[in-house]
Amino acid sequence: MGMTIRGAAFLGIGSMVGAGVFVLLGEAGAMAGSAVWLSFLFGGVLALLQGYAVAKLGARYPSSGGMVTYLLKGFGRGHISSVASWLLYFAALIVTAMVSVSFGHYGSALFFDGSTGWAKVLTTAVIVAAAAANIAGAKSIERLRTLIVVVMLAVLAVFVMVTFIDIEPGLLAPSSYLSAMHMVSSVALAFFACLGFVVVSFTGAELRDPAKSLPRAMYLSLGITIPLYVLIALGVFGTLTVPQVIDNGETALAVAAEPSLGTAGFVMMTLVAMLGTSSSVNANLFAAMGSTMELAGSSTFPKVIGSRARVGGMRGVVISVVIVLLIANLVGLTAIASVGSAVALVIFLVTSIAAFRLRSQTGARAWPLVVGVQLTAAVLIVFVVHTAQTAPATLVAMVGVVVLAVVMDLLRRVIRASHP
Repeated sequence: MGMTIRGAAFLGIGSMVGAGVFVLLGEAGAMAGSAVWLSFLFGGVLALLQGYAVAKLGARYPSSGGMVTYLLKGFGRGHISSVASWLLYFAALIVTAMVSVSFGHYGSALFFDGSTGWAKVLTTAVIVAAAAANIAGAKSIERLRTLIVVVMLAVLAVFVMVTFIDIEPGLLAPSSYLSAMHMVSSVALAFFACLGFVVVSFTGAELRDPAKSLPRAMYLSLGITIPLYVLIALGVFGTLTVPQVIDNGETALAVAAEPSLGTAGFVMMTLVAMLGTSSSVNANLFAAMGSTMELAGSSTFPKVIGSRARVGGMRGVVISVVIVLLIANLVGLTAIASVGSAVALVIFLVTSIAAFRLRSQTGARAWPLVVGVQLTAAVLIVFVVHTAQTAPATLVAMVGVVVLAVVMDLLRRVIRASHP
């Protein structure tokens, strides 16, 4: 039995919402002030443009390899597709680590008074549990994801309604917005919060009639998530001051529910956040499994990554889980989010160019692709400049990830040449 359109869409929604409003509100608030709702709006527009490119590619080249397949089709087995594929792999690991950290913080805030030690224990536990679920390949996993997303959306709808009742317009006044550079830079984070839509591209091999089903699932997931992000941002920043949101960055959504719903609201939102972030971890590991198989099969990654391990399914999954555990437990949330945002923009810039090159085969119109490339490049440039001014160490990490992708590509080619 294949995956349904609803199942694929909910996979994307679970990945996006779990990695978006539950995780990045504090980071976005530090960058854009109370104008975060505009960041999510513009980030959503950028995601729709990129979603159009990915949907057209997915309809023409359905595969469990998702965007890896599109890069190979667009650029062949050269340096560009290889480096971009490594970056895509790194981005998946970064997102998974970031969301796992958020799960740990929410769980610790609810059950262990915010203990840092327990936050790390819960972070580790959700990564291991999600990996086990994906390796087992349980038939009921799609139904469970769907149930989680339905519950999450219902509770978030209640949250929006109650916060809008108590909203203070003065907290959203333009006077509290930061500079234009800060605003544009925050769009990078907002786009990163929408990155989960790419998970839908990995369902192509499991959907019935993917030429029609995959674009519908893609647009459905974005059409639900983007308005939800905007409404939640308005509710949170219309209820709490910007410093309050920043101070409670990892659990801001739960704190925002407390004035209207009391302790019960805090508990409810925390539990939903844990559901949402765990669903996102699961969805991102699902995508990582598909991409590692495709990359190993195309010789872009070493063959060992696609081979079977004695314990834990493919070696690539085991390696990925180990890397995610290291990032989640050793790197701060701000650095993870910033590096992930930059890497995501680079990947989609390259993917949009691939979509433009393949437009005659996919039937895509040129103008959304061109606009997508231009806007993505503009946001990336501004974000990199802003990061250089405010967090040079993070910029070094961004460059380091790109350099690592280049080194991995060159290393693979050297090994392959010495062992033809």
